[in-house]
Amino acid sequence: MSIRYDGKVAIVTGAGQGLGRSHALSLAARGAKVVINDLGSATDGTGGSSEAALAVVAEIEAAGGEAIANGANVAKMDEVEAMVQQTMDTWGRIDILVNNAGILRDKSFAKGSLDDFRLVVDVHLMGTVNCTKACWDIMREQEYGRVVVTTSPSGMYGNFGQCNYGSAKMAVLGLMNTLVQEGGKYNIKVNALSPTAGTRMTEGLIPDEAFNLLTPETVTPAVLYLVSEDAPTRTILCAGAGGFAVTRLVESDGMWLPPEEQTPEGIAANWDAISNTDNETQPQAGFEQTFKFVSKAAAGLGIEMG
Repeated sequence: MSIRYDGKVAIVTGAGQGLGRSHALSLAARGAKVVINDLGSATDGTGGSSEAALAVVAEIEAAGGEAIANGANVAKMDEVEAMVQQTMDTWGRIDILVNNAGILRDKSFAKGSLDDFRLVVDVHLMGTVNCTKACWDIMREQEYGRVVVTTSPSGMYGNFGQCNYGSAKMAVLGLMNTLVQEGGKYNIKVNALSPTAGTRMTEGLIPDEAFNLLTPETVTPAVLYLVSEDAPTRTILCAGAGGFAVTRLVESDGMWLPPEEQTPEGIAANWDAISNTDNETQPQAGFEQTFKFVSKAAAGLGIEMG
């Protein structure tokens, strides 16, 4: 089975270099018409140039594909809306959105400024929100959409010096979880990519031998799968150096404590049972946890639930 995107229109943010460029080139090679969005800034978000985006457009056109460049700052909603309007004016639809744009302002929490923290959250979280919001009604009306948010091991597991980045990268998973529920009936699937790649943002942070293995091209197949016709939804797909894995948020079965034990001492005394991993589940909605706790309490108190 060959996965293609003929007749589909894709927006890839941060597509001038690195991962975004790789994603855009591969989507175009498989038939998609692609918007190459790139502010052209440095890795810390400063500066700006259209050269990188135009160069990717030229690569795609030279290979016989269709692409346009756009320099919107994803953190600014008016610029994002103009990008979406440009896309609609050019091709009349938007089927795929890959939220890839990002910056780094790495410093320990003690030394980092709140201004830097806000800026990183604005680009990674609000940039993803802005782009998805601007495309959402279009995808709902056409009853088709594939959205990828980009998370990170730094968000899911933590990396020293990346509180701002990690916070934003974990937050996009909360966005994904609810968008999956709201978009499902409109055939909108929302997934997360967790990439490990050697790019401008990781250069100097990892040894050369590892950097050479972690090419953007080894990550892009994960994006191509997540935006395909038969893609899953609400999946965190990790990719790097040709390796692929799925991360899941799981919850222990836990236990109910009788009223006299509903104390910090009671939790401490029952900690092994509360945290036991034997019957872990992967909830698909927040209410499932509520229902579980109410059911356990009712059973413990002998209350029949209607």
